[in-house]
Amino acid sequence: MTATKGDQVRRVGIIFSGGPAPAANAVIAAAATSFMEDRREVVGFFHGYSNLQEYHPTTHRLVPGEHYRVFHERDLRGLRNERGIIIGTARANPGKGVKRPEDLKDETKTARLRNVYNALVDMEIDALISIGGDDTLKTANFMYEFQKHLPPEARRVRVVHLPKTIDNDYRGIDFTFGFFTAVDVMAKELMNLRADAMATGSYFIVEAMGRKAGWLGYGVAIAGEAHLVLTVEDIDESLSVDENGTKRLSLDKLADRIIDLILTREKRKKHYGTVVLAEGLAEHLSEKHLEGVPRDEHGHISLGNIALAKMVADRVATRYEARTGRKKKLTGVQVGYESRCAPPHAFDVMLGSQLGIGAYRALVEEGLDGHMVSVTGQLDLRYVPFKELVNPETLITEVRFVNPGSDFHRLARFLETRVDSGSFEMGRRNEK
Repeated sequence: MTATKGDQVRRVGIIFSGGPAPAANAVIAAAATSFMEDRREVVGFFHGYSNLQEYHPTTHRLVPGEHYRVFHERDLRGLRNERGIIIGTARANPGKGVKRPEDLKDETKTARLRNVYNALVDMEIDALISIGGDDTLKTANFMYEFQKHLPPEARRVRVVHLPKTIDNDYRGIDFTFGFFTAVDVMAKELMNLRADAMATGSYFIVEAMGRKAGWLGYGVAIAGEAHLVLTVEDIDESLSVDENGTKRLSLDKLADRIIDLILTREKRKKHYGTVVLAEGLAEHLSEKHLEGVPRDEHGHISLGNIALAKMVADRVATRYEARTGRKKKLTGVQVGYESRCAPPHAFDVMLGSQLGIGAYRALVEEGLDGHMVSVTGQLDLRYVPFKELVNPETLITEVRFVNPGSDFHRLARFLETRVDSGSFEMGRRNEK
């Protein structure tokens, strides 16, 4: 019998890493089912790399039911539309010490990567399916590149990655699973706040998730009928100040932009409104606002601890009163976490399922290694090499931003309240 490309892939491991996303279980279920129906074994590792990176053959062996599970058909029944993540998740970062390609030859810096590799080999895992965001893609690439430095006779574990983030800021794929569910959940919350604002004659400053790019912020603003949306892509000279040679977001200029919106709407007899801000704006604030804020395993600032929406609401209220002599009620609200394990939107279930099946097709039908599974058009599968997604010098993945002036960006701008050009001058006169 002629051997096929995927004959050597008999036992597959799955890990899910980073923040939760709706349709996570659809991805896991579709991937596991694809292999199991082809009489291949699937192992789900609990909580990302947390246990794998601590593996030791004598002092920290992996225990079934505690550190991993071998999937059976009964585990997957009705799983596709379930909330949460059947194997859990975590932000453990086994490649934390690796900053450049030469670090992959350093035994100290790759110690935890080697632990992961040893665990997979000792458990006779032939291929690893990595599900996660850009940091997880970076780790998947570390695992792929790390094995290139092993002796020629050493066993190889193939690695494929499935892109996950509700932020939708991934290069190599148009939309990531969970994005549409998250937008839908947050947009409905925004509509509730909009009704509250109308009833009370007030404003809500709504901080939407989206650390690096503004896809979520714009999506929520469009679907939730916000009157203004600002994300990291909108930081220009009109919103920034120079701080030791670095462009930083100015709270005062941001507040003035919102006040101009309020004044414009007041001239139109509209005394309420909602403003959407991307949480990632907080990372661009002055350093004094970021001092002492904790960071995660990947070095990211804990944005939830900054309370950007409340900070901006307070600043707008103060400056509005100074400019007009009147008080205005503004409330800062954070939204996002409640969307991460929401019941998945049908499109996200379809997208996630196709990505899961894509892992099987990449490993078994295509015989691939070091690739990310992607879709285009009408959920047509394609496979993107890691080298096209990761900077070869820094080993960092590159973020996909919303392009200012793009049709998606213009859509949000068309639908929000257009600020009267005279509002800025009105503000300046009142300040004098």
